[in-house]
Order: sequence, then structure tokens, then C-alpha cells
Amino acid sequence: QVQLAESGGGLVQGGGSLRLSCVASRTIFSEYDMGWYRQAPGKQRELVAAISTGGSTNYADSVKGRFTITRDNAKSAVYLQMNSLKPEDRAVYFCVADERPLQMWDQGRPLRYWGQGTQVTVSS
Repeated sequence: QVQLAESGGGLVQGGGSLRLSCVASRTIFSEYDMGWYRQAPGKQRELVAAISTGGSTNYADSVKGRFTITRDNAKSAVYLQMNSLKPEDRAVYFCVADERPLQMWDQGRPLRYWGQGTQVTVSS
């Protein structure tokens, strides 16, 4: 199975920045679209950002202009640069991947591959 390992979460002051990293156990980034989901208690799971094999990106309205997703296929890695963090950004962030293209992610089954999650906490 494909293993996704996240890192970079932690505690940050409001207005600060964090960069999340996700490294795959296999070189799949040329085959799979990738993204970041987040889950906060009492809130709906949200796809924060996604990036296609070709580099096209999509962002949730709640993070647009503040977060940037990038990928490095040579390193089998995907990143989420989070700037201007707000308390409402507090959540567990999951690296995700799927064989389906981004435009199909909102259809049918859940995404195929998930990382273990990394906690992001933003203080007031």
C-alpha cells in the first residue's frame, strides 16, 4: 500500500506561518493527484488544497490567498505553506492522494490514500 507521512504541524501564533510536508513511501506523484484535508472537532471535513500531476491547484475559499500547495516529484513530496494563520485553521491536517483526477474527487467514494495526520494549533 502507499504510505503517506506528514510533518510540520505544531503550535503557532495567530498571523504566523507553518509549512506542512508529506512524503510518500513510493514514487507516486507522477501518477496521483495530491491534496490536504483538514478535520476539526465539530466541523465538517474540508479539502483545503489539492494539486494535480500537472501542477494545477485548487483551494478552499476559506484558505484562498493564504495557503499554497506545491509538489516536488523528484522528492515524492507535497507541501502546504500556510500563512496568516487564524484560530479557525486549527485542525488535524491529512495528506491525501487518489488515482482519480481532482475534478472527480467530489464524486463517489472517499479518497484512496490518507496520511496519519498532523495537528495544527493556532493560538489567539
